[in-house]
Amino acid sequence: MTATTANARGTTLDHWVFRIAGLFILISVALSQLHSIHWLWFTAFVGLNLFQASFTGLCPLAMVLHRLGVKPGAAFCASRQG
Repeated sequence: MTATTANARGTTLDHWVFRIAGLFILISVALSQLHSIHWLWFTAFVGLNLFQASFTGLCPLAMVLHRLGVKPGAAFCASRQG
């Protein structure tokens, strides 16, 4: 897929899941350095959720975004249409 076709299709649910998960990881790592080492538990939670979603296709954030009307992408569309 070229950048042109990706832009023409718009931002999908998959893009938002990856962006938000990445942002949560970066923020929690920064907080672990600036505030408390225990923020790494949140990093682990996000990573574990991404790992299980790769096997099950069940992602709570994807479900919320889908209900908010974000159009599905390739990763999270198979099991939840409509």
